[in-house]
Parts: sequence; C-alpha cells; structure tokens
Amino acid sequence: MTTTSRWRALTHHHLFWPVAVLVVLLLVNVPFTPDFFSIKMTDGHLYGSLVSIVLFGSPLILVAVGMTLVIATGGIDLSVGAVVAITGALACSYISDQADQSALAGVLLAMGLGLLAAVVCGLWNGFLVARMGIQPIIATLIIMVAGRGVAQLITDGQIITINSEPYKLIGGGYWLTLPFSIFVVAVVVAVTVVLTRRTALGLLVESVGGNAEASRLVGIRSRRIKIMVYVFCALCAGIAGLMISSNTSAADGNNAGLWIELDAILAVVIGGTSLLGGRFSIGGTVVGALVIQTLTTTIYTIGVPTQTNLVFKAVVVIIVCLLQSPKFRAKVFSARLGAKSGAQGGGSPSAPAPAGTTAAATEAAPKMEVS
Repeated sequence: MTTTSRWRALTHHHLFWPVAVLVVLLLVNVPFTPDFFSIKMTDGHLYGSLVSIVLFGSPLILVAVGMTLVIATGGIDLSVGAVVAITGALACSYISDQADQSALAGVLLAMGLGLLAAVVCGLWNGFLVARMGIQPIIATLIIMVAGRGVAQLITDGQIITINSEPYKLIGGGYWLTLPFSIFVVAVVVAVTVVLTRRTALGLLVESVGGNAEASRLVGIRSRRIKIMVYVFCALCAGIAGLMISSNTSAADGNNAGLWIELDAILAVVIGGTSLLGGRFSIGGTVVGALVIQTLTTTIYTIGVPTQTNLVFKAVVVIIVCLLQSPKFRAKVFSARLGAKSGAQGGGSPSAPAPAGTTAAATEAAPKMEVS
C-alpha cells in the first residue's frame, strides 16, 4: 500500500476529521495558556485543563451516548435537558429534607428516586413514539416543555442547596487521583459498546433505523427496540443530572441541563452518526462531545465576548460538519485540482481534423459531453 493510498484511507475514516478538529482546538489554547497541557498533582488529585475538559464534558458525553442510540433508530430526544433538571431536583430535594444529609442510605435512595423518574420519562417517550406513532420530535417536545415546569414544582421555584459529601462524590469528587465522574462515564460507555458491538443489539438498532417496517416484517420487535433506546437515553440523562447537581451541590430546575439536548445532537452528528438513522458510532460521539466541550473552553480561553460566543460556536460546528461531508470535500478538492491542472497545462491542444473534412463540417459536428 502506497503512502497516498494510506493517507486517503486515513482521511476517509469517520473519526479522522473529528479527531483532527479536536487536536486543532487543543493547540489553539496554547498561545493563550502556555501551560495548557500541563497536569499537576495537588493533595493527591490531578488538576489541569485537559482534566477539566473531561470533567465538565462528562454530563454531555453521557447524554450524547444515549442520544446516539435514539438517533440510530431514526428518532430524536429533545427532553434530555428537562430529564436532567427533574433528576437533579428530585435527588437534591429528598436529601435536603433529611436530618443527616451525609447518610449513605438517604443519598442512595435519593439517587434511586431521580433515576426512576428518568426511566419513567423514557418510557413515556418510547410509548408515544413506538406505540402511538407520534413523531419523535413532537413526542419528546412534551417533556421538554413540561419537564422544566415539573422540576420547578419540585424545587418550589428555588435553587435547592445541599451539603452531602457522599452525593458530592458523583460529580465533584475524586477517586484514584482522577475525578469520579470520569469513571462513571467510562463504565457507561464501556457497557454501551459491549452491548451494541459484542451482541446482536447493535445490529437490531441499526436495522430499525434503516427500515423499521422491514425489520418488523422479518421478526424484529422494532417497537420494543425503540422503547428500550428511549429509556436508555433518559437513564443516561438522569445520571448526567445527578452529576451536574452533585458538582454544584445544588438543584436549579430552570437552568440545569439547559440546551444540553442541542449540544448532544451536535456531538452525535460530529461523531459521524447520520440523523436519518442506521449505522452509529459510540466512539465518534465521545470525540464529538469532547470537541463541543473543548470548543467551550477555547471560547473562554481566547477571550471571545460573551454575547458572541454562541455565534462563534455555531461557525466552528458548521466547519466541522462541512469537513466531514464527503460531497463537500470532493467538490472543494476537485475544484482545486482542476484549477491547478488547468494552470499548469494551459489548456489541451485541439486534435487535428481528419483528412477531407472541411472547417465548416468540423464546427457543425456535434460535441460529446460527459456529465
């Protein structure tokens, strides 16, 4: 295999451009923060910009992983942000009512209540989509709108603050020198990869996304698969909600997980999963979520004004998506190659007319065009 063919195969890999953009974004921070790549050990904990990116990007990775399977079935889940708020509100509300907020049994029960609420939301979404035949964007929009209100009712419209060391471990604690949330994300991602790539579950999800009716006709329980992925997505959002509220030791029903559903969808798209359903990539989604979080960190590092950071973020995301598009790359590179060859050759000489052919006949002869 030649160097050119190897390079071509590398650039055609679905993870090449997301990883390349991630590396570029990381390098952009170096002129503004010279010690950006340095990692320090303080009080037995690792600190640094790279650790912070993974730490603060952990909730997004969780939500995006769940969103990947939903999108792979040809659906969408706009309710994950509201599920994040509901889960955190329930957990913190229960802990705040306890006499001993650091009691392990009370913390575990609070987490269980929050995750149970997330599962109920996922079942509701799956029921509306799979059983009632409602469009996913409409079905999940119900909880997206109403869920914030439910979270506000749980917290009485206030920000509930707690002081619980066991609960703080989930999103703000450390274990084996690393943030505990990193281990939570690693376990969820590993379990998802094993279930979808080491068993037939992944093929079933992709077949439902490719053609749900054909899958049903060949014996695949497409409705059950859809309900399952919506429940899984809500469960991932619930864990992210516990992580976010744990990191701040507070529950904000209005702002917790706000617009995280859009970042999750962008992470899935950047990772190479099509919104039309079918084949998906968990690894690509993780890289896409890291790109989103690194972009957020870069915006603050280089000093982009707050009122324009969303525009800057949108521009970068558009560039990433265009670089991933095979059609866009083909048009750009073919245009450049065509212009370069034209400049070097100066135009190809015309072939001489056959003997006995007049100039008028040559001009009147039809020309063949290749589209």
